[in-house]
Amino acid sequence: MNENLGDLKVRLRKLSTWLESEDGRILQNLDCARAVSQAKRLLRSSARSREPSSTLKAAVERAELLGRTAGVR
Repeated sequence: MNENLGDLKVRLRKLSTWLESEDGRILQNLDCARAVSQAKRLLRSSARSREPSSTLKAAVERAELLGRTAGVR
């Protein structure tokens, strides 16, 4: 697997774990949850041997931004 793709997977996993936790309260952070979901869909359809697309990178960055705004540590 591509190293950059692996990094994006780790970042998404962190956000998903936070959303599922008591602090995340998924219903109060719907924008972040939607952004994570979109990034996961893009990740599933990406080729593992190639560099991540700019669309996928942007989706993960957007999810992280919304997560930071909502309080991800």
